[in-house]
Amino acid sequence: MKVIGVGCGEGMLTEEAIRAIDNARIICGSARAIERVRNHIPPGCSVTAITDFKHLGSLPDDAVLLSTGDPLLAGLGHPGGEIIPGISSLQVSFARIGIPWSNVSVIDAHGKDHEKAIDDAVIDIKRMRPVFIIADPKFPVDALAKALKEHDVFIYICQDLGEADERIITGTPDNPPVPDSTLFCIIISRSEQAGSPRH
Repeated sequence: MKVIGVGCGEGMLTEEAIRAIDNARIICGSARAIERVRNHIPPGCSVTAITDFKHLGSLPDDAVLLSTGDPLLAGLGHPGGEIIPGISSLQVSFARIGIPWSNVSVIDAHGKDHEKAIDDAVIDIKRMRPVFIIADPKFPVDALAKALKEHDVFIYICQDLGEADERIITGTPDNPPVPDSTLFCIIISRSEQAGSPRH
């Protein structure tokens, strides 16, 4: 089996991923992931939209499994086989903002304990590390900002990355950014580390 990260938005497939899709006989993934690679699916390939990801181990050995999130991060775990990553939301977010991410702390808060994620983010900011949070639609940005009140930081909402309506919204703990999309991630950076967002 091959697990292919389709990237965080349009145009984020790697050439290696495209070659694997071009040669696939069986492709499985969410409807969104399948749509993202539609132009590369070869004629005669069997394509199945998956809604229940609990039984991935039953897929054939030669299946290509598409992941919309970053494989092994917020995307699929490791059902076995080769993993071909796409261009990740982490890479794109830091590139858009212009902050080095060599010492970034990554926190996966997607469908997980938001309160713990906020506590971990504060600890990492105290350690002088930029923080990348994989959020979900219910992540409380206002609670995050409140927890960061004593810190001189910028909070960036990076939403709809790679899409036509991509937006970077910048704020501070006193004036936190408010996401207006359900698809976003967050970067927290000390003011002296702050970059200049592309938009």
